[in-house]
Amino acid sequence: MKAIRVAAHGEPDVLRLEDVPDPTPGLGQVLVQIQAAGVNPVETYMRSGNYGPVAMPYTPGTDGAGVVEQVGSEVHNLAVGDRVYTAGSISGTYAELALCKQEQVYKLPAKITFAQGAALGIPYGTAYRALVIRGQAKAGEIVLVHGASGGVGIAAVQLARAAGLRVIGTAGSAAGKLLVAQQGAHHVLDHTVPGYLDELAALTQGRGADLILEMLANVNLAKDLTAAAPNGRIVIIGSRGKIEIDPRLTMARDLNVLGMTLRAAGPQELLQIHAALGAGLENGTLRPVIAEEIPLIEAPQAHRKVMQNGSRGKIVLVP
Repeated sequence: MKAIRVAAHGEPDVLRLEDVPDPTPGLGQVLVQIQAAGVNPVETYMRSGNYGPVAMPYTPGTDGAGVVEQVGSEVHNLAVGDRVYTAGSISGTYAELALCKQEQVYKLPAKITFAQGAALGIPYGTAYRALVIRGQAKAGEIVLVHGASGGVGIAAVQLARAAGLRVIGTAGSAAGKLLVAQQGAHHVLDHTVPGYLDELAALTQGRGADLILEMLANVNLAKDLTAAAPNGRIVIIGSRGKIEIDPRLTMARDLNVLGMTLRAAGPQELLQIHAALGAGLENGTLRPVIAEEIPLIEAPQAHRKVMQNGSRGKIVLVP
């Protein structure tokens, strides 16, 4: 089969398409014929060496969607020919075939495309864990999704709207703002405009947001501390550097600042997350947005694009 391989850390050009042996599923394993693979920022960190040690060579990717090709022994509830999405992989999803544990594979409703299925694992899993599990979102609350036009941000907007929250998103372009509004945000702010959070204060009668989901904490966290309501929660989903803040701002409003990573989710949380995602896909409240489908051989280009500002949806690779 064809697969992207990384033999050494470096710039995107270390991603190379190679011929490798087809994987064979063993006990409790599933082989998926990949139709689309999701591209996530974390994969660029791993490739560049900024994510800790990685055994070389390897095939990147955990998110994908396709059709079950083979199943190993003691695999239950999955059969050859099933449409599925993956949220984890043993062998990597930037490939024509991906070997997975059965608990990493979930049924994909017929009305969801393979490209949309490849947009689920990390973006929607992260958004759900941040919003519901770490953020403890409640119907009727106000949530600010800071950076709402990317894969995680769109997922958070859809999940929050379905859960009965009042949703305020931010984006950095007219097209991004339109997309966020189309996904269900009640109000959309332009985070490139100086003083844009003054509009948040006006929308909330000066109270602020009960919950803030933060995609770029090294830029926004200090501002978030002034934009949160009393007893509010700020969940840090992403950060690309350091920031200096005034801790007294957390004291004045009794704020909770919470970090999160999807890697910390245990088996029970993962069951909860994917049960909720499955229900949302079935009832139509969750609708992954695809920004671009890029051929697998052009994985380096996909890694450059996923780190650019102004993203509008999910980038996927197509074998």
